[in-house]
Amino acid sequence: MTEESKKKQHKEEKPLEKMTVKDLKEIALEIPHDHTTVAVSDMKKDELVAFIKRSRGIVDEEPVKKKKKAHVKVALTKPEIKAKIKKLRQEKKSAQTADEKKKAKALRHRISRLKKQSRKIA
Repeated sequence: MTEESKKKQHKEEKPLEKMTVKDLKEIALEIPHDHTTVAVSDMKKDELVAFIKRSRGIVDEEPVKKKKKAHVKVALTKPEIKAKIKKLRQEKKSAQTADEKKKAKALRHRISRLKKQSRKIA
């Protein structure tokens, strides 16, 4: 085999998405097509990949992307935050007496965050 054919064979082994634009253009130029729509030299990488897959009859089965729901933060008023802090302090005290260190630590962090939030509202 000549070096040129080895290079082409090596390029063909890579998945299309991993190839460079230069390699994709070389492959696309070898494919007989109509130059009237868009010239290969003007195509972007995603267009080249789609063109090559279409010409080879490769069907893309991309997983359906689920959109993540945005977390809606409910803005609390300062009195609501203070009331929540008092409730959490009581829970923290009961957790400390029951010797539940992890729960007490988690509650301490939540109280700290709420205090910081209440200072921002000021």
